[in-house]
Amino acid sequence: MAFVEDDIERVRASTSIVEVIQQYVALRKAGRNWVGLCPFHTEKSGSFNVREETGRYKCFGCQAAGDIFTFVQEIEHIDFVSSVEKLAARANITLTYTTGGESQDRQRRKKLISAMAEAVDWYHQRLLHSPDARAARDYLRDRGLAGDVARQFQLGYAPDEWDALSQHLVKKGFAADVLSDVGLAFTNKANRLQDSFRARIMFPIFSDNGDPVAFGGRILPGSADPAKYKNSSETKIYFKSKTLYGLNWAKNDVVKADQVIVCEGYTDVIGFHRSGVTRAVATCGTSLTEEHVRILKRFASKVVLAFDADAAGQGAAEKFYEWEKKYQVQVSVAKFPDGKDPGDLAISDPAALAAAIDEAVPFLGFRVNRVVSGKPLRSPEDRARLAAQAMEVINEHPDVNVRKLYAGEIAARVGLPVADLSRLAERRSSQPVVAAPVSRGVGVSENAEFIAISLLLQSWDDIAPWLIEALFVSEVPRRAFVTLATASEIETGSLLNNALGIADPEVREMLERAAVADIEVEPSSVALNLIGVTVRRILSQRTRIAVPEEIREDRDARVQLENLDNERTALAAAESLLMWLAVRTFQTGGRGDNSEE
Repeated sequence: MAFVEDDIERVRASTSIVEVIQQYVALRKAGRNWVGLCPFHTEKSGSFNVREETGRYKCFGCQAAGDIFTFVQEIEHIDFVSSVEKLAARANITLTYTTGGESQDRQRRKKLISAMAEAVDWYHQRLLHSPDARAARDYLRDRGLAGDVARQFQLGYAPDEWDALSQHLVKKGFAADVLSDVGLAFTNKANRLQDSFRARIMFPIFSDNGDPVAFGGRILPGSADPAKYKNSSETKIYFKSKTLYGLNWAKNDVVKADQVIVCEGYTDVIGFHRSGVTRAVATCGTSLTEEHVRILKRFASKVVLAFDADAAGQGAAEKFYEWEKKYQVQVSVAKFPDGKDPGDLAISDPAALAAAIDEAVPFLGFRVNRVVSGKPLRSPEDRARLAAQAMEVINEHPDVNVRKLYAGEIAARVGLPVADLSRLAERRSSQPVVAAPVSRGVGVSENAEFIAISLLLQSWDDIAPWLIEALFVSEVPRRAFVTLATASEIETGSLLNNALGIADPEVREMLERAAVADIEVEPSSVALNLIGVTVRRILSQRTRIAVPEEIREDRDARVQLENLDNERTALAAAESLLMWLAVRTFQTGGRGDNSEE
């Protein structure tokens, strides 16, 4: 029994050798290796080493060594077929079984790679020596890609002929179906082999182990072809989501630096290498995918994006945050001067190219900077709008602590209370279910503000994210809320004891009553009620003529008040009204048009 060769490689690529071995052996990180006690012999000092990026293990005590399949075979005492099946099941991969086909698949793969290698050399020699490649050589020379650079990256030229490569490969003994299977040629309507690439500069693409698997072809200036780049289609040896241009050259330096730079194109990668930054790779005509990140994690924990990482918007941002958490990688973004790409900077200012990588900022920081950079802050309205726009981006991030820290930076920038924006950030990860209030055992004199204070003491996490200082119109409850917010930042001790320790006498008396109040009510209902009451009071008590922008914002607030009564829209409405309150508080110097006279 055997498997399709590609299935074995899929299982290998989809499986972390460290994660599998950690099911049997306690491993600890030691530099680039993971080290533990060998499971194959008795020892007191760990001599068992595992390397994620190579997918290999080695014991320097008993000399046991191998790959992921070998380890499972040895530890489970099973054969190779069973080890593949076990790991495939773990990776949710369906295997294709063959009878006697394993060697045939391997032979076929070798044949396909051999054809690609011959094509790489043929295109390369054509670029270096053929008279019809003069325009290509001139173009590359102008871009700093000729001579030794062209040789290092094996650049080539596909002539403007119908079947020049096909004829050469057939003479070398390669069958037509081999050329078709690797995307070098196709059978045209005249039933003749025709080259897939014509009149293009050729960039050969290699797997991470150095096998040639595909090409990217670029037109020359003046070409009538509307497609600037043409890339090989996926084949039996080439999968775009699993291939990164330049990884074969970069991986050793990537491992040493624990950092990989992801570019947009082939010339960007070459530009980095020319500038001495030899840890750059590029996707092959696709956006960065989760599979790419999983592969890169084998080599480094830091990923620097050297392209416009904000172009794809919120959807792409959420994917990056998810990948950061899932694969434990740090994603940052390099900003290049004057909008130049890495290929240009490699020629004009190599030092600036290296500096851009050294000064890369975290992905969320990059997105926030994109929002706030260059925005005017001449008026309270300017500052309020900037805060709202920045918080929209910040709240995309799944980590509440990260959101709160960025919210604090924005608050300091625009002059809003840090606590208010911090709570807007905190709320994103704690959205209580809206429910009708149940009966509560408090006297009629107890108002909504006191109930909120009591609930803060009972279940801080359920209600605190939905409260800001502007919701408390009465002076003592307002001071009690500020006291509790301050006490919540103290890492040791209980919230109540910490608050009582810093409270003034009036606040202390309220907190002591609130701590023993018999209140049974849904926290979200109290918060939504308090938000609605406060907004209605502010709208009804406006004492000055509003400017057009404020009139529009007040009209929006009234719409959200109606949505607050609808269970399906209540949470979104509450979020919008909290931001409106924070902005209004800032515009009125901290009063929010809500203070008691």
